[in-house]
Amino acid sequence: MSGIVGIDVGGTFTDLYYAGSDGAHRILKVPSTPKDPSIGLLDSLRAAELEPQALDAILHGTTIATNAVIERRGASCALITTRGFRDLLELGRRDRPAIYGLTGVHVPLIPRDRRFEVTERLDYEGNILTPLDEIELAGIGASLKEAGVEAVIISFLHAYANAVHEDRAREILSAINPAWEVVAATSVVREYYEFERTSTAVVQGYLQPLVARYAHNLTGKLAEWGFRRDVLVMQSNGGLAPLAELDHRSAHIVRSGPAAGVTAAAELAAAAGFSNVITADMGGTSFDVAVVVAGEPTIAEITNLDFRIPLRLPMIDVHTIGAGGGSIASIDRGGMLQVGPRSAGAVPGPVAYRRGGTEPTVTDANVVLGRIDPASRMGGPGTSLDVEGARKAVGDLGKKLGLGLEAAAEAIIAIVNQRMAGRIRLLSIERGLDPRDFALVAFGGAGPLHGGALVREVGIGTMLVPQYPGVLCAMGCAIADVRYDFSQTIEQRLDRIEPGQIAAILEAQAETGRTQLKSNDLPIDDIGVTHVADMSYVGQIHSLRVPIERDWTAERMRDAFLDAYRQEFGNTIGNIPVMVVNLRTVATGKRNVATEMVAKKKGRGAPALRSRRQVHIGAWHDTPIYHRDDFLPGHRFEGPAVIEQSDTTTLVESDMHVRVDAAGNLLVGVK
Repeated sequence: MSGIVGIDVGGTFTDLYYAGSDGAHRILKVPSTPKDPSIGLLDSLRAAELEPQALDAILHGTTIATNAVIERRGASCALITTRGFRDLLELGRRDRPAIYGLTGVHVPLIPRDRRFEVTERLDYEGNILTPLDEIELAGIGASLKEAGVEAVIISFLHAYANAVHEDRAREILSAINPAWEVVAATSVVREYYEFERTSTAVVQGYLQPLVARYAHNLTGKLAEWGFRRDVLVMQSNGGLAPLAELDHRSAHIVRSGPAAGVTAAAELAAAAGFSNVITADMGGTSFDVAVVVAGEPTIAEITNLDFRIPLRLPMIDVHTIGAGGGSIASIDRGGMLQVGPRSAGAVPGPVAYRRGGTEPTVTDANVVLGRIDPASRMGGPGTSLDVEGARKAVGDLGKKLGLGLEAAAEAIIAIVNQRMAGRIRLLSIERGLDPRDFALVAFGGAGPLHGGALVREVGIGTMLVPQYPGVLCAMGCAIADVRYDFSQTIEQRLDRIEPGQIAAILEAQAETGRTQLKSNDLPIDDIGVTHVADMSYVGQIHSLRVPIERDWTAERMRDAFLDAYRQEFGNTIGNIPVMVVNLRTVATGKRNVATEMVAKKKGRGAPALRSRRQVHIGAWHDTPIYHRDDFLPGHRFEGPAVIEQSDTTTLVESDMHVRVDAAGNLLVGVK
């Protein structure tokens, strides 16, 4: 028997999803090990009792890159730019960290004393105006070697049009110190917008030594365990790439885990008949929300990792806030109750986990309200939850607010739900989307516990709870395709582009993608290539992304742009010439991985009742307790109810109804 395994390393838990060639499935959660995430990954493999020789592939999602940027624990870097552009990182755009007021702190990833200028200059077409001063560059390199930096980033003005100076600078610096990670901006993103291009290259250099060490460490530990095949890592664009490539693709995994969850949620929802969905992933540390329209996750052109740290790479548009099961409830200086963004994480964790936590969390509030089984092993094997500890922590907080125990717990839940609902509104209503036209896919360890409240608060029609929601990100890793994105700025008028120029660029991008896909060890069923052009009218700053074919004529491309412009804005703008700004290619290695995990037999009525207990939903109710293993397609019942399974708990409120669809998903709606 062979199989594949997907593993998502989160801030609190490491999740595993195994799919065997014989149709067997296995899931589990183990505590994460923040000091060395690879330990938690190996722990999950051993706990699942998997044999390394029986695995065809390990697919992996990780938060290591995201956390390194947020916590500012990346490499010691230097930046070398064109003379006059040393302060580009701090100048940025005309933005500010807060809507009101002019105060705010920007901490660039590279301090000013590690940013250097060198004499060289190209024009916007890539013509050399001032040659690269190689002697000056060598002097800078010598001083950086003495300073002991780990990585050097090169970003020259207009290098996207001609990389000759960046390439030569990389050769010189690599010769001065072969141990350096030398990153040329054009090797990361070959597009204009100098600030965003430089920032993206800096993020790459800042992460590269750390991520490379992690990849080497993980490869070694897996080899000791007995697994010696390729490991693939989930990228922020929703596709996989080999672990061995992370030494030059570290910036591509910044939103690795959340992207995996959206990928799986979109596929499962489409199979259930929902093409428009809002994904709600509530884990132990954070809440991630994304929008899927017509079956495709929304892709962001630019993602801000922090104030003035944009990343200009294709990424699934996932918005994250500090709202998870481990989010700590506290009282601010104004005497108001706050929940998050500070989290108890994996260690010490919520008070109920018995790992040393002392501050009340969202999980503790749910324990107090009886919504989580007191006998749960969430804190680890062999330990039940510390209900009395959770009650004391929440109760002590409530006394400071003048609230009783249940009222304090409900206040914690209400505040975290409001924060999550606000983020959903931001991505739906504030973008002109009607939530009533969408389904909410609730997943993560805490998502189904809070999803019903979010459906009611935002006005979404249906909540879909997958069969294994607590490990959906791990499933996303297991079922994702392999994907590479390529882009190049040409910034030329469409009517002045040389015949064959566009086709040549797109074909070169496609061929590079095919070569990379074929070099992977993971079996691929089919290779797909798609092309897109960023186009605008002459004089416009913003462009539209228009799907094109490689062999299209200029007239056909113009017609496609006008159609896209008319669809977006309702009209076109006369005979103004059209610009082609960027050319993009996506090469995808498609994989057919079965996700159906339920028996074909049907059920009638409600599933078997396991037990009853007192659960607080506005008031204490004698509530039916069901187990997810007993559910079959066709089962129906009404709330209130609690549905328990090994990876999560689903709360069904009093005025809600539940139906099990043909794929085993729970479809929860308000009466």
